[in-house]
Amino acid sequence: MSSPLRISIAKANPATATKLAALGRQTFIETFAASNTPADMDAFLAQTYGADIQLGELQQARYTFLMAEMQGQLVGYAKLWRDSDLGLTAGDTAAGRLEVKQLYVAQEWIGTGLGAALMRRILDLAQAENCTAVVLGVWEHNEQAKAFYQRFGFREIGEVVFLLGADAQRDLVLRKGLAGRVNS
Repeated sequence: MSSPLRISIAKANPATATKLAALGRQTFIETFAASNTPADMDAFLAQTYGADIQLGELQQARYTFLMAEMQGQLVGYAKLWRDSDLGLTAGDTAAGRLEVKQLYVAQEWIGTGLGAALMRRILDLAQAENCTAVVLGVWEHNEQAKAFYQRFGFREIGEVVFLLGADAQRDLVLRKGLAGRVNS
């Protein structure tokens, strides 16, 4: 019997963009609304999520979106960026680095293994594309996400400022080198 979970690469069309925008807004609100002001949340959501915004991202060659669907319903996604310079140090190169810009799962699916399935798919994709490392930023106060990434072997390599509306927040930069790759 096959699993009802389907993880696929998103198609660049308006229907997919609309679904991604809706789930992106929903999951960001579920995750961060209680820790941020309504004004900062509203400003961030307006500049980050909308069908036109997601369609533009879907149409960019450096972006890949993975969509996790259960019985045809979008319940999680990952937004990936190729050749990322996040956390670069002197002498390092962005070529071959895959950044996880977003990895979100609907609240009711957290703890079911869906996030782990998405992360395994991200790592498989990075290996298939001969990436040297996978990098990401995570809010310093998001303990659940930090623990999740640590379980997959991500280690802190720095920090960056993340603007949520007018609030400058501290994100930790995490990196996972890929075995057998140059600069891993």
